[in-house]
Amino acid sequence: MLNGKVVLITGGSGSFGKKFVEVILRDYPKVKKIIIYSRGELKQFNMKQIWPTEKYPQIRYFIGDVRDRNRLIRACEGVDVIIHAAAIKQVDTAEYNPEECIKTNVHGAMNVIDAAMITGVKDVVALSTDKACAPINLYGATKLVSDKLFTAANNIKGSKDLRFSVVRYGNVMGSRGSVIPFFIDKRDSGATELPITDMRMTRFNISLEDGVALVMFALGHHLGGEIFIPKIPSYHIKDVATAIAPHLPQVEVGIRPGEKLHEEMITVTDALDTIDLGKYYAILPSVSFCWKKDDYIKHHNAKPVPFGFHYSSDINDQWETVESMRENIKKYVDPDFEVK
Repeated sequence: MLNGKVVLITGGSGSFGKKFVEVILRDYPKVKKIIIYSRGELKQFNMKQIWPTEKYPQIRYFIGDVRDRNRLIRACEGVDVIIHAAAIKQVDTAEYNPEECIKTNVHGAMNVIDAAMITGVKDVVALSTDKACAPINLYGATKLVSDKLFTAANNIKGSKDLRFSVVRYGNVMGSRGSVIPFFIDKRDSGATELPITDMRMTRFNISLEDGVALVMFALGHHLGGEIFIPKIPSYHIKDVATAIAPHLPQVEVGIRPGEKLHEEMITVTDALDTIDLGKYYAILPSVSFCWKKDDYIKHHNAKPVPFGFHYSSDINDQWETVESMRENIKKYVDPDFEVK
């Protein structure tokens, strides 16, 4: 699928980008070029220690910001595939710096779309978040706008052989600022208790590997306009704390501003345009001049979800246990992890 192709990853020096590069090099040894497009000089330097250009000449490191339309267009010359992972992701950061969040998450999305249109890119997959579903914070709202921009871009591509789609998934295990490394750091620094926002709180759970697999699926199967959503397990926040530090008491500290008790990925209203692909769901565009709902169903060999369907972390039929969380932490986050 990617052999012989030129792939550009925006925000490519982040945790997703690094895992994506690892997978491409492993599964597509004949990839023509991988362009890491990001504004983080230090992060790119660190990546070069893992994949130096002397040993991996197919990897190029390109300093640039998705806010910079001209720079992005230059970087996209000759590119076949764009994976758009760049974003301001921290909820509190977005609330305190709303204009900056909009510039990156919304204007940046528009620039990626323009660059793809202008330079002859064939496939674009944008990364989204469960917080874009019925958003209550600015981060989620900007990602919902971004999702709409990418799905609607298929309607204005004209005769270009170009497809835009989105992948939406839940909390990534061990990602920067996530709860697992937070609890581990608290425990290892000698904390006498672990703060829990709300004992009822639930979240979706996905590994970086499964996140990359979802992107690969989208690249290989999208017609254009879909928002692909994986069927993944949920967990209780208190179970994560127990998995990491079973002997530390848990203290409820209250939900932070802009935070939900449970996360959603498909609302009841979204379900009217949602199809079941087996391993994944796909929310179809409500307005499409390229394909009809029946075209998507036939293409994906899918079926519509039942009326009233709702995909939320508190009513999931898959759940992590304390023991499975320990196994996942050791497998995906820290191979040296031990219960203390």
